[in-house]
Amino acid sequence: MTLPRTDQAAGLSRSIPMSEQQIIAVFGATGAQGGGLARAILTDPDRRFAARIITRNANSEKARALAEQGAEVVVADIDDEAGLRAALQGVYGAFFVTFFWEHFSPEREKNQARNMANAARAVGLRHAIWSTLEDTRRWVPLEDDRMPTLMEHYKVPHFDAKGESNRFFDELGVPTTFLLTSFYWDNLIHFGMGPRREADGRLVFQLPMGDRRLPGIAAEDIGRCAYGIFKRGEQSLGQTIGIAGELLTGEQMADALGDALGEPVHYQAIPPAVYRGLGFPGAEDLGNMFQFKHDFNDDFCAARDPAIARALYPGLQSFRDWLAANKGLLAVN
Repeated sequence: MTLPRTDQAAGLSRSIPMSEQQIIAVFGATGAQGGGLARAILTDPDRRFAARIITRNANSEKARALAEQGAEVVVADIDDEAGLRAALQGVYGAFFVTFFWEHFSPEREKNQARNMANAARAVGLRHAIWSTLEDTRRWVPLEDDRMPTLMEHYKVPHFDAKGESNRFFDELGVPTTFLLTSFYWDNLIHFGMGPRREADGRLVFQLPMGDRRLPGIAAEDIGRCAYGIFKRGEQSLGQTIGIAGELLTGEQMADALGDALGEPVHYQAIPPAVYRGLGFPGAEDLGNMFQFKHDFNDDFCAARDPAIARALYPGLQSFRDWLAANKGLLAVN
């Protein structure tokens, strides 16, 4: 069986046998980051790669939808290294991502990353992309009381566990590109971070970022940038690549939100300590995260260049682009 492929250099159409397509295994394909990559692979007219979706539930609505679009769906659990080895057999590359907010355990997240790295080494993977973040303890040691230590061993658990896990890929010699991600604008929809209406009727957008810039990106575009890395091939191995759609202050985000919603949105900078005390699951972790981004803003922003992201994916969305497509999903009472 063959699939159409456009040879842009020659200006001709030809076909590439499916047996010659390189397979990319996509973890998190039914979630935010991996879903963007899976769709980028499946909708690429060049059809250089095939998508193998790794999921615990092949019967989920999202998994079935990707299968209907042409993805191979394989069942495996990232807590099971043997299962991962079986799922990765015959693949060229893999996009690895973990989801801390499912279990709130940095130790489990590190074990999952170790399983992925071990499986990648065992099958001879040629290109891994590990979706990671900074280990904030390099900037704020545990004994530093500028922000509280959490779970005895971490400052920002969902950052630190990923950053610490980079070494599993390095120490095993897995050919890896380390992808530094940014704040999902989708969090304004799914994480309760969008504007809220106050008792006086005003819409208020709160962030513990002061006047500092927050690197942000559409979650879909993370996967599409990852696809750009895979298409570049070996030149990206060993690199740490940071991506963002834009670097915006809270005021700039509030202005864009107001234009999208058709009424003023007022930015309210709150202290990280107040955010840590809001009481929802993960509030302390997120409060520390925002404080890290605020206190080390120059370093954090410098590591995430929208120009690099745009070179990887020319269709990169701005915040206003994303709002135009998603404003109807913002829960504003």
